[in-house]
Amino acid sequence: MTKSNSSGGTMGFSVQLSSGMDTAVEQTKAALAKEGFGVLSTIDVADTLKQKLGEEMEPYVILGACNPGLAKRAIQAEHEIGLLLPCNVLVHQHDDGTVVSFVSPHAMLACAGENEGLQSVADDAEAALKRAAQTLKAQAS
Repeated sequence: MTKSNSSGGTMGFSVQLSSGMDTAVEQTKAALAKEGFGVLSTIDVADTLKQKLGEEMEPYVILGACNPGLAKRAIQAEHEIGLLLPCNVLVHQHDDGTVVSFVSPHAMLACAGENEGLQSVADDAEAALKRAAQTLKAQAS
């Protein structure tokens, strides 16, 4: 399943899971780890909105995932690429289950311009994230 933004460009790709939110977050972290990604940050948006604004929303967690080898290559190719790191993975609840959405590194790097070194990193990062998505999809079957 692919999600697109309102302007028609693809921001990333998603997997629908039947597991609950907590299980989906743990499964996602494990699938990312299998591909060499660590989770540097976990932002519980729903909890933050509740605490700061008193607003309720469905569970919505952003995982900041980083593959150190790919990050090093990206920084070597473009020093200010840190403005676009880490790769975000969104785990969010819907009435019919939990969805895990992965950012497309190609979409994320589109604003960086033509840089052959970055394109190679984006290719490798996207392939690894798609393998993590496939791991989750296989678990959901």
